[in-house]
Amino acid sequence: MEAELMGLASSGATALVGLMVSDAWTEARERLARLLSRGSGDDEASATALRDLDVSSAELAAARADRDDGLVGDVEAHWRVRLRRLLTEDPGAAAELRALLAELDQPRAGDRRGLVHNEVSGGRQNTVVQGRDFSRLTFGGGNGPSVNDVAGS
Repeated sequence: MEAELMGLASSGATALVGLMVSDAWTEARERLARLLSRGSGDDEASATALRDLDVSSAELAAARADRDDGLVGDVEAHWRVRLRRLLTEDPGAAAELRALLAELDQPRAGDRRGLVHNEVSGGRQNTVVQGRDFSRLTFGGGNGPSVNDVAGS
């Protein structure tokens, strides 16, 4: 059982760090704080959990901006330990954590992430660009067409 809880703490920490940089973070943040303060019945414990999550989220944003993989790993390690401690002290929290992670992993209505539709037809296409959030693209060298600050999807 111990190995299962360690695995859950590890996958939970990885998911938490991923959520911190996603659109789902606002919702996840509140629910994770409730899970972390589980059993305390104390508003202060929930507020402390929210502050801890916010500090980690800010650290993670700075680490990603600085391309500091070490700090990203540190944030994840912090939450792995914290979740392991929670699951060790309260094994009943495992079911709640599993359910929360499964729910947050589900696509939301109107969420088009992961959907791709490409269609190129007719004529001659020299350049096709696929992706998301392009910026400052230039094609064709000095005299060719230029595409700047394009937001793709």
